[in-house]
Amino acid sequence: MSGSPGNDPDLDLIHVNVASPAGAYTVGSISFFRYILRLGELGLRLSLADQEAVDVLLAIPHALGPEEEVAFVSGRGWRVVPAQGEMDWPVLEATPERLHSAFERARSLLWTHAARFQVSAGEIASIEEELDAVYGVLMRAQAAGVAVNVSYVA
Repeated sequence: MSGSPGNDPDLDLIHVNVASPAGAYTVGSISFFRYILRLGELGLRLSLADQEAVDVLLAIPHALGPEEEVAFVSGRGWRVVPAQGEMDWPVLEATPERLHSAFERARSLLWTHAARFQVSAGEIASIEEELDAVYGVLMRAQAAGVAVNVSYVA
């Protein structure tokens, strides 16, 4: 994705699942997926810290993707956990703090470059709404001392 992404009808079907034993939330916003989770594909020049945050979000696996595409990768405060069985799917497992930090950096980068990517006011409002809900899940997980799992499905 470079520049302003076009209207891809396949994106209408993507949902992002953020879950922990302390609660869960499903994000259905195309803008959230396009501009927060896939921010690393927009061609921005990033500092090392920003790239590290974006890498966390880019590592979120597709729950229904082929097994061979899901490598065991990890970073500071996160790892991709491959499916454990036939009825399971791969997930990004992260500390709530690490995931919150990654979302905050992505949010800051997006707002800095929103005009460049022609992000509309409606998209900004949608992203903010989704981030607030996700932050609620992360706060509950942090209070409970549990990790958070993230994957997306279409």
